[in-house]
Amino acid sequence: MELLLLGLAAALVWKLYQLKRSPRDAPLRSVTLCLVCAALSYPLAMPGGAYGVDTVAGHGAAKLIQNVLLLLSVYFLMCFYLYSAADEGAGRRRARREAVGVVVVVIAITVAAATAHEAFVGSYSSADMTVPQVALFYGGAGLYLMYALGTACRWTRRYARMSQGPHSTGLWMAAAGLGTMAVACAIRAVVVAVRWADTDVPKPFMTAVAFLLVASVWLFTAGITYSAARTRISSLRLWLRHRRDHRRLAPLWELLADAYPENVLTSASPAAWDRLRARGVHRRYHRRIVECRDGLVDISPYLLDEGEDSASLGTDAAELAARLRRASARIGEGTPAPRQAVHLAMALGRDRQADVKQLIAVSDALRDAA
Repeated sequence: MELLLLGLAAALVWKLYQLKRSPRDAPLRSVTLCLVCAALSYPLAMPGGAYGVDTVAGHGAAKLIQNVLLLLSVYFLMCFYLYSAADEGAGRRRARREAVGVVVVVIAITVAAATAHEAFVGSYSSADMTVPQVALFYGGAGLYLMYALGTACRWTRRYARMSQGPHSTGLWMAAAGLGTMAVACAIRAVVVAVRWADTDVPKPFMTAVAFLLVASVWLFTAGITYSAARTRISSLRLWLRHRRDHRRLAPLWELLADAYPENVLTSASPAAWDRLRARGVHRRYHRRIVECRDGLVDISPYLLDEGEDSASLGTDAAELAARLRRASARIGEGTPAPRQAVHLAMALGRDRQADVKQLIAVSDALRDAA
């Protein structure tokens, strides 16, 4: 429960940040409100939170507030799909009609809880469903949740068919979670009717239904985060690779920067802040590649001995590293450039990735020879 609440809080913070940047985005606003209601409802489901609210507001207050927040959460989830429809005007009209339904259910369960609040002591499994208000409370809330979750499941499946790749996989997982939640709510509504008729329901069955509901919540959460998680993992891998390659290029960069300090580019942001930002690693990585390439162009006239041509520059990293060290020493002695720049593009690689690999190989050779 605590882990799920932490995930909801993280998602809520991210959506609030996005909403601040796009306050007129109706689908985004609906998702944010959905997460707000869901995040607020979970503390009330914990014993400590429920006890505190019930102590202040009376028995059943925490249960009522929690269920109202859950109803609003699934309503805003439906609004997300309605506002995302092609016909925005029709979506808004449908959202207003759906609001009437959720208001009616909220009023009904509030009246039920207010008129028999002493009967709401305990949990769903221990509640006395023979009391009409208790049966109305749990049955009414469960039926609306079943309807809203089933509707959201149908729309999610529709979007899943239209999507491809990770987005489709995540949407299918979310649809399965929503559908399973709707089934669990339907089963709980049937259980309410059975217990209202003063018929016992086996505890193992109640436990199984509760487990099904929790599993469906996790499946839905995994589905809505699947695509973003894959993107973040790919971004993290790229970040780690750029960070590693940036460090591996240090020997080559230091040699060229000592020879041609004017080629070192300056950063627009402070160095300390740039290192803390995720984009800073990518920026420093690409800047180091540019600086190495510029330095190689400048130092290329010193790489060939007298009588050699550019064909003598092979792709062997160790040989090029040795030539670079000799060239750096000649520059340090003040020797003028013996010829024009030598074209190194074909020697270092046929494309950017191959170019970077060759630069790293040369840099590693410089480190090994140090």
